[in-house]
Amino acid sequence: MQDEIVEPPGSHEPTGHAKTPKKAAASGWMGSALEYYDFFIYAQAAALIFPTIMFAKSDPKTALIQSFVTYGVGYVARPIGAFVLGQWGDKHGRKNVLVLCMLMMGGSTFLVAVLPTYSQVGLIAPIALVILRLIQGFAVGGEISGASAMILEHSPFGRRGYYASFSLQGVQAGQILAAAVFLPLSAILPHDAFFSWGWRIPFALSAVVVFAGYMIRRKVDETPAFQEEAEHGEVPQAPIARVVRENGKDMLRVICMALMNAVPTAATIFGAAYATSDAYGIGFSTTMYLWISVSGNIVAVLLIPFVGNLSDRIGRRPCVIVGALGSTLLSFAYLYAISQKATVVSFLLAILMWGVVYQGYNAVFPAFYQELFPTRTRVTGFAVSQNIGTLITAFLPAIYADIAGPGTNVPLIVGGVTFAIGIIAAIAAWSAPETHRVHLDDLGKKNAPEVPREEYERIRTAASV
Repeated sequence: MQDEIVEPPGSHEPTGHAKTPKKAAASGWMGSALEYYDFFIYAQAAALIFPTIMFAKSDPKTALIQSFVTYGVGYVARPIGAFVLGQWGDKHGRKNVLVLCMLMMGGSTFLVAVLPTYSQVGLIAPIALVILRLIQGFAVGGEISGASAMILEHSPFGRRGYYASFSLQGVQAGQILAAAVFLPLSAILPHDAFFSWGWRIPFALSAVVVFAGYMIRRKVDETPAFQEEAEHGEVPQAPIARVVRENGKDMLRVICMALMNAVPTAATIFGAAYATSDAYGIGFSTTMYLWISVSGNIVAVLLIPFVGNLSDRIGRRPCVIVGALGSTLLSFAYLYAISQKATVVSFLLAILMWGVVYQGYNAVFPAFYQELFPTRTRVTGFAVSQNIGTLITAFLPAIYADIAGPGTNVPLIVGGVTFAIGIIAAIAAWSAPETHRVHLDDLGKKNAPEVPREEYERIRTAASV
């Protein structure tokens, strides 16, 4: 398929400007990978490094909880960033907001690399860490919504799920990069050197990330859908008020589905501390646990486009429901395997839970969330709703460390909360309208017409050529 597509006159797709799906998907992938590299190196450090160097060492459990709180603070800023940046994207364009997100994320992450430690400056260290985490969270609040809107609005009808999934494939790749940068450092450097200066290297590399991401995103064309809205004078002055009024129920559905952030929270954040910290005494090495995280993410990166394509064939809702229930149910077994220090089984369950089953939700939500809202409020509706949902789950690691401490049945407590969240997300998906056979200009409307299946398959086949 050639990359430049002009929809035929009379279509319920934008017809005045060419779509460039491959270019949009590539830029979305690269931008998300680079920006989430920044976001996830902080997550790795919050579980593995910061409890030791950024907080008082007198009480390991308290230091762990405090470190998880600083991780969660980033999610507090995400709805604020989503509110500001989402409206910016709906009023001034998807491209502009993505460049702004990249610059804020990269700058704040680089500054973490030069922070003094608790032993050097006392309370100033965790306070500065919180401030920089707030900036990170503000920036990432507009990232996925802007990137997936850019891709979705450039995608040919019948292939939106496939192309939009590349924004999440980029996110998973960013997680791999984050863990992969820590891996050789933790394996090669002596323990004291790693905790003294080695951990700073991944954060310092964000300077390269900023430059590369800026060069990629500044070359992306604005989406045809937004350009037509702007030309026709239909860009709203207050997108948040309009989306709440017109699509408030869909925002609530997205909030409930976004609670699925509980799976990576349980697996890669709390799970890392549970497996490696002295407080629990299980005894996984830092390097070993990073390999568990990397293995699941590698499988996810390979699988995501196939799941996105599957959602174009059978619909968004079945994929999300199976992914939500299946992955959260597997959290019991995954955490139990860690508790038994069953290394091989932990590897296999990480791949199954995180790398395979969770992708039923993870690969599909970038398209599904966007399709619940019309073009004029798409970025705001997605960004605000999703980030409220992730905020609700952001402090779960700190809560788990408190209620599921050493000596408790950690797999049952943490797994039970995670599975309950999966049930909520599945119900929200079931209640939502199916969107994969609705044309772009009809999305977000009540009783939007679906293209008949036979005609849809014909259009979709043509778009794949």
